[in-house]
Amino acid sequence: MATADLILTNARVLTMDPENPRAEAVALAGARILAVGAAAEVAALAGPATRIIDAGGRTLLPGFFEGHVHVGLGGADLTHLHIGHLHGAEAVGAAFRAFAGANPDMPLLMAQEAHYGILDRPATRHDLDAMIADRPIAMMSPDLHTVWANTAALRAAGLLHGAVMPHGHEVVMGTDGLATGELREFEAFGPLIAFAGEGRINLGIATGEEPAPAPSAAERAADKALLRKGMQHCAEHGVTSLVNMDGNRYTLELLAEMQAEGDLPLRVKVPFHFKPHMDLTALERASAMAADFQGDWLSSGLVKMFMDGVIDSRTACLLRDYPDQPGHRGEALFAPARFAEIAAEIDRRGLQIAVHAIGDGAVRVVIDGYQAARAANGPRDSRHRIEHIELIDPTDVPRLGPLGITASLQPPHVPGAMDFPQEPTLSRIGAARWGDAYLCRSLAEAGAPVAFSSDWPVADVSVLRGIAAALTRPPYAGGRDERLSLGEVLRAYTAQGAWAAHREDVTGTLREGLAADLVVLGGDIEATEPAAIPDLGVVLTICGGRIIHDPGVLA
Repeated sequence: MATADLILTNARVLTMDPENPRAEAVALAGARILAVGAAAEVAALAGPATRIIDAGGRTLLPGFFEGHVHVGLGGADLTHLHIGHLHGAEAVGAAFRAFAGANPDMPLLMAQEAHYGILDRPATRHDLDAMIADRPIAMMSPDLHTVWANTAALRAAGLLHGAVMPHGHEVVMGTDGLATGELREFEAFGPLIAFAGEGRINLGIATGEEPAPAPSAAERAADKALLRKGMQHCAEHGVTSLVNMDGNRYTLELLAEMQAEGDLPLRVKVPFHFKPHMDLTALERASAMAADFQGDWLSSGLVKMFMDGVIDSRTACLLRDYPDQPGHRGEALFAPARFAEIAAEIDRRGLQIAVHAIGDGAVRVVIDGYQAARAANGPRDSRHRIEHIELIDPTDVPRLGPLGITASLQPPHVPGAMDFPQEPTLSRIGAARWGDAYLCRSLAEAGAPVAFSSDWPVADVSVLRGIAAALTRPPYAGGRDERLSLGEVLRAYTAQGAWAAHREDVTGTLREGLAADLVVLGGDIEATEPAAIPDLGVVLTICGGRIIHDPGVLA
């Protein structure tokens, strides 16, 4: 009989395994789960060298599966100014000046979480110049789709006089022939990020290309430091696996170096980012990434695309006019026939697809494309995904399940549920469509597989806060209660997230032979009021049998 290296006992174990849903103890041997069961049964696996941890009646779960995150950008975000709690030019300016004083050598002073109404009017470079004029400063919206920069920043990035941008990306110009300071979508503010020294880590989401020239050893080390910082932050919140929803081969190579150095704390899946200007031959790169990276710790096999932008900046693609801007619906970044062609080719290669689609127009283009891919290639276990689905036409709700389309949703994004205010989003959608916005229960009941995530750094990566948001989110007038039960929410953050990433044979449930990935919370989550769940905290995170977060609460 094998002997356990570590036993966690006296726990309220929620395994997410329907054949053995509850247990009292878990035994680990090396990187794998040795046993899950009653405390007395598992205790028999102890040997002289076995470490035994008494969980004290706390909840023990599979490690959280973060199915949509930007970990390198998150690592960089941790070094920036955060102003989500502020409002008004005076408060924002004071925060910028204090941050500037504390960071005299930072080339760009970037503030995160600048909600669209933070200055009570559309922000311009002149507003930011009034805060600080002699150093480059900028504010990033919470959704990471808009940046507002001062004149010094625009000049430093070569954007003051405008720039030619691909479809869907815009340097907004003023009547004076100069940039207003508003930069819409990733390629528009990419030069600003590059000026800040974070361009390489941003390429996976901005262009999908590789850094050129090849980064130096020092530059690679700096980028690995951002990835490490981001992953450690995730580990502190109980995350053991993630899908880094921006990526390229460079990201995979950095992570592979970290793995070889014994410095990869989490399991990571990285997509190839297919952009509208790319030819189908670019998918050779996606296939090569899938072939070269297919381990339990580091994998690819996924193609990420953007179909539209976001509602607040009116770059999301809608089926009807924006109620506050008649005649404007936003545009899909891929024409429907073109997307169907691309989806069919990706599917033919046996790769998975994940598409950012927020508006109901974008969602329909994606569903139609997936349906065309299935018609072209025949049904298979593709698990193609739609990321976000913030607005969906009622006639499209029942289409996801039969087509096997995963609804990859973010409870923290729901306006009024966590950090995002209800305005201006609900006004952009219009009261007549609130019943079609941010659906969750409706999609699940219609048969769509549902997986939860945060989209960090768009939203806080704290899974416990996300769970609370999912359980306490408000219903909108004209809509139904879209909350799931606690058990369904926990499954969406664990087993269902792993399944949605084709990782269920590795992690996501607690059963013998799977990876020793687990999290212990600070109390009994089933006995905790939903609003108080974030207060539980994470007291232990283990990935592959290694303790990667331990604040010292458990003996």
